Amino acid sequence: MTFQKQTASDAKKESGFAETVKTVLYAVIIAFGVRTFAFEPFNIPSGSMIPTLLIGDYLFVSKFSYGYSKHTVGFGLPLFEGRILGGLPERGDVAVFKLPRDNKTDYIKRVIGLPGDTIQMIGGVLHINGQPVKRERIEDYVAQDGLGRTVRTAQYVETLPEGRTHRIIEESDNGPLDNTPAYKVPADHLFMMGDNRDNSLDSRVPAQVGFVPVENLVGRAEFLFFSLDEGTRFFEVWRWPVDLRFSRLFSGVR
Repeated sequence: MTFQKQTASDAKKESGFAETVKTVLYAVIIAFGVRTFAFEPFNIPSGSMIPTLLIGDYLFVSKFSYGYSKHTVGFGLPLFEGRILGGLPERGDVAVFKLPRDNKTDYIKRVIGLPGDTIQMIGGVLHINGQPVKRERIEDYVAQDGLGRTVRTAQYVETLPEGRTHRIIEESDNGPLDNTPAYKVPADHLFMMGDNRDNSLDSRVPAQVGFVPVENLVGRAEFLFFSLDEGTRFFEVWRWPVDLRFSRLFSGVR
């Protein structure tokens, strides 16, 4: 009788263990599916998208917005060519893409030029298809540098041809990227730029970024779910009460 009780108990434990394994496995499959086909988290390591995105921001990117490619769901493996179940982004979208130079480094910039567009910077002013894009001077962007000093940078609201607006900052209108040749965007490619116009490695630098194939899109930036002051690491939870940017939590990216 004792032996039978022990056997029944062991069987119950084995059944409970099997159920736990199944539950964990289902959770992993669901999480993998969500990350692969729906949303993926990214963090912002550089200031190229200031003032829209700050160093220390954590955001979700929707992977279904532009359809799927090997860079979206295939981890760069040649599972298929081109994109399926999607179309072009809209001008003004903030999007994550794989750097064309190596097809593995993640970059995040704003979509400025669509296939067939001509893009040029003249005196710090963006020109699309030969027309200057309206920009309106607003209050300075104020931040602290590494030494704790207050730094003010000229800030503008830029209005794209379709009417979408976003903020940009410019240290000057005479920097290396403020006067460029006219770039004609090829078919199936995009012209991407950072909102921190004088401190962004983007499509204005052909040798480093250049035109971005539509196939290299990973997804559209949707909203911030977390944000920490620059220099604070995610695992340093003891610093969260002081360094957490509460005002940026769950805000949309525009």
